[in-house]
Amino acid sequence: MKAWITGALTVTLAAGSAHGAAPDAEPVDATLSTSSGARVQLARWRGKPVILFYEDKDSTTLNAALKAELFARGRARGLLESASVVAVANLEKYDFFPAREIALSYVRDEEKKAGVPILVDLKGTLGQPPWKLPTKTSSVLLLDAEGAPVYRHSGRMKPEEQERFFTALGALVGQDLSTPAEDSP
Repeated sequence: MKAWITGALTVTLAAGSAHGAAPDAEPVDATLSTSSGARVQLARWRGKPVILFYEDKDSTTLNAALKAELFARGRARGLLESASVVAVANLEKYDFFPAREIALSYVRDEEKKAGVPILVDLKGTLGQPPWKLPTKTSSVLLLDAEGAPVYRHSGRMKPEEQERFFTALGALVGQDLSTPAEDSP
């Protein structure tokens, strides 16, 4: 992904209850696909914190407020290059002909609008260990620069959960992100 700014804008397709990550969690990885079928490992984004959104088609707006605030705080503080945003669309229930091609076409259309790639999960990989993410909601994960989970939430984030997320992200990027951006919506 190009940067936090483009990633934050593309998470419209990426993916139940809140879960904290273990403090000494091990790095995690998965192999997913691009909308054109190329295989991609999530480890390719290691080296800086990763904000991963994992969503099915019915959950893309669940955490729209977080996505908007993430972009606003990053832009206001000049941190858009400090973390990568990775969008992953859960397309497991569309992994059959002809639904798969229709779903991938939709993802490609969304990629064109945003100008960056959106990964696809056709096999439910992120719903399996070690990830164990719910596959029918919006999940937000924060991984450190080595790929270890430091924050995890599934479902719509309440304001207090958003602040926990921004506190954890701030610790990873070395900035206080606990207060909303002045130019946020």
